[in-house]
Formats: sequence, structure tokens, C-alpha cells
Amino acid sequence: MKNDQARGEGKPGAAARDVRQDRLKAALRENLKRRKSQARGRDDRGGASSEPGDAILDDAGGEKTDL
Repeated sequence: MKNDQARGEGKPGAAARDVRQDRLKAALRENLKRRKSQARGRDDRGGASSEPGDAILDDAGGEKTDL
């Protein structure tokens, strides 16, 4: 029964702490799922970079120029 006492059962506010802990656990799980999903999305793009590389720019006059 030491574990019960360590968790604060039988003390005032113990139920509120348990509810808070459960809410935090759920939030952390959802956060982890979201981060994993985002990471998978980044991997699915095939390593697309935000750097232009060999991009072609369109100037104001409508002419395209190579970098």
C-alpha cells in the first residue's frame, strides 16, 4: 500500500490530481501522434527542399530568367 500513499490517494485533492494527470497524459499522446503524422508527411514529400536550387524566376515583365 505504499504506492497508494505515494500517489496521494486518501488525501484531499487526490482525485483532482488524478484527473489532471490523465488529462496531461492524453494531451501528450495526442501531441506525439500529431508530431509523428507531421514527420511522416515530411518524409512522403521525398525530401523536397524549400531552397530554390535550379528554379526559374518570373520577373515583373513576364520574362522568365534562369538563376
